[in-house]
Amino acid sequence: MRRPLVSLIVPAYNEAETIERNLGELHKYTLEHQEYAWEIIVVNDGSTDETGSIARGFAGGRPTVRVLEHRVNFKLGQALRYAFGVAKGDYVVTFDSDLSYSVDHIGLMLAKLDSTDAKVVVASPYAEGGTTTNVPFVRRVMSRAANWFLSLAAKGDLTTLTGMVRAYDGVFLRSLNLKAMDAEINPEIIYKAQLLRALILEVPAHLDWTFHHTGGTRRQGPFRISRGVLSNALLAFVFRPFMFFVLPGLILVGLTLIGLLTIGIRIGQEGSVAAAFSAYPMAFLATLLGAILGAQLVGMGVMAMQSKRYFEELFHLGTSVYREQRKLTGTTREGEIDQRLA
Repeated sequence: MRRPLVSLIVPAYNEAETIERNLGELHKYTLEHQEYAWEIIVVNDGSTDETGSIARGFAGGRPTVRVLEHRVNFKLGQALRYAFGVAKGDYVVTFDSDLSYSVDHIGLMLAKLDSTDAKVVVASPYAEGGTTTNVPFVRRVMSRAANWFLSLAAKGDLTTLTGMVRAYDGVFLRSLNLKAMDAEINPEIIYKAQLLRALILEVPAHLDWTFHHTGGTRRQGPFRISRGVLSNALLAFVFRPFMFFVLPGLILVGLTLIGLLTIGIRIGQEGSVAAAFSAYPMAFLATLLGAILGAQLVGMGVMAMQSKRYFEELFHLGTSVYREQRKLTGTTREGEIDQRLA
């Protein structure tokens, strides 16, 4: 009986101190779970240390391990897209090379894919039953806030949209046309999966920043984390432009109506418009400004929502065309795409 193939993708950048040890942990896990066939794909994303040579040395003599190389650091999004393009797995798992999530999470996510119709399974430390250890307070608050805001914008019940540790239905993942170059690829995948009405589930996870496997070494500095969190929070606009334009515009319109009512009362008290304006010029100016800004924001919101609708229609059309192309070129197996994307 054919075993499902799992492509385990591990992006790496300047991980020379820990890459061999952590790849050993991952490779050991694959050997202990033979209910699946495995391929481990390491993406050396332009490391300036010895990460690439160490990874290639580890892959030597291990036929299930391969190393992809970028000459320069193209960031996470490009590294993942490169790996997605060559991964052959029925399932695709993306995993942090620093093992801040233990390798046991791989089995948890695959089990969820096996037992449901989910196309994406996310390991979430913020889901019920999840936890974090030794994560700095500021980083934890920023991450929670960004994920909460994205979840609100996405109109879903996901608690983590920015995390990379995930498992995917391989055929579904390869059907997505992804563009993001950096960490924004993670919410981009969620967004496009939602457009296709795919089932997205979470498993509770333990994010452990004690880094037992790395001797306490952390991969990413606080500045880069902060920038990534901010970037992902701004992506909420893609999910729901209504929150950024129409809602503030309607609030301003409401305040403008209150201002007009107030002006009407003042005119009645003063006896004329000129007298009321002379006595309360700022009220007139604030009301006028609120009306202009409110109308502009509502108009921009309507245009943004219309553009979003056009994008969704084009994305559906493009996905359908891409499916047909893959079938015609023989890159899918016996109608896999129709069965898995139905």
